[in-house]
Amino acid sequence: QVRVVESGGGLVQAGGSLRLSCAASGSIFSINAMGWYRQAPGKQREWVALITNRGSTNYADSVKGRFTISRDTAKSTVSLQMNTLKPEDTAVYYCYADQGYGRYYWGQGTQVTVSS
Repeated sequence: QVRVVESGGGLVQAGGSLRLSCAASGSIFSINAMGWYRQAPGKQREWVALITNRGSTNYADSVKGRFTISRDTAKSTVSLQMNTLKPEDTAVYYCYADQGYGRYYWGQGTQVTVSS
C-alpha cells in the first residue's frame, strides 16, 4: 500500500553533517506519520525521530539538538538533517511510514558511517 525509499547515506568525519531523504509513494494519503529508525551491528533497532501528518516532531534523547526532521508535503518526502555527527551515530538508517493500527512500512535502509 505504501512504498518508502531512503537515500543520502555515506561516510562523514566526526563533527560533520549529512542529510538523509525519504520518498513515499502509493496510498500516501493514509499515512499518519513518517520517521526514522537506526540499527548498528549487534544492537537493537533504535527509534530516532518522527514527524506527524500535522507537522509535530519528536526526537530520541540521543539525537535531540543535533538532528532535525522535516517534510515536503507537496513532494511526499521527509528529510533528516544530521549535524555534529558522532561515531556512535554509525548505523543503517531506516525510513518508515506509519498508517496507524500497527501498520508500518519500511525502506531498505541507507548506511551512515561516522569516522573518529
